[in-house]
Amino acid sequence: MFFEFGIKDIVDILLVALMLFYIYRLMRESRSLNVFIGIMVFVVLWLFVSQVLQMRLLGSILDKLVSVGVLALIVLFQDDIRKFLFNLGAHRQIRAFTRLFSSRNKEKGDRAVKEMIMPIVMASMNLSKGKVGALIVVERSVPLDDIVQTGDVIDASINQRLIENVFFKNSPLHDGAMVISKRRIKAAGCILPVSHDLDIPKELGLRHRAAMGISQESDAVAVVVSEETGSISVAIKGTFRLRLSAEELESILTKELE
Repeated sequence: MFFEFGIKDIVDILLVALMLFYIYRLMRESRSLNVFIGIMVFVVLWLFVSQVLQMRLLGSILDKLVSVGVLALIVLFQDDIRKFLFNLGAHRQIRAFTRLFSSRNKEKGDRAVKEMIMPIVMASMNLSKGKVGALIVVERSVPLDDIVQTGDVIDASINQRLIENVFFKNSPLHDGAMVISKRRIKAAGCILPVSHDLDIPKELGLRHRAAMGISQESDAVAVVVSEETGSISVAIKGTFRLRLSAEELESILTKELE
């Protein structure tokens, strides 16, 4: 036979296809799909020149470009690579596996999550009734220390009245975001990265774009109360869930923060 094709080769092809699929999805989420297509075209051209045509001079030049290009891509997409690795480590299956070793504390953990969620839900509903804008970001596995440093550190227990007072219209911290980390209000008046995604509905304002931005750059959960309509929304992993009721908000937060 010209070549042998076995089970190991099938597994090899499937692994490469899976790797290319995840790279494609990562590039698509970071709006760098054209860069991915360009890279694939260059790789195919490099293989064709060096392996099929066996052009030594052109092949050696492309070999040097590939070795330098890998380092350039790492530098260029360092934030996207970091986000991918964080998401990989924070994947639900991995988190579920680690929770097997801490099943004894599950009941205490559920109670603590409930105590954290309810003040957020109740404050959001009261702010919604008064059409008071608010943006609350709940940290998960990806640290938000750089975001906390842009605001005023509070480091207080999660309290409904405190949340409402921070977002009171005359409050100096009203326009920024509140960051909750390790079941405490870490800071308020924080500045978030703004998403420039063209798919965001035009009727959604800057708070919603900031919520989308932080959800795209981390695994945080962002709760938004619209100042114009009073509607409550949640941004998770680059997607919005709009016009939520108190029950829906509680259900989403419980599911995502457990």
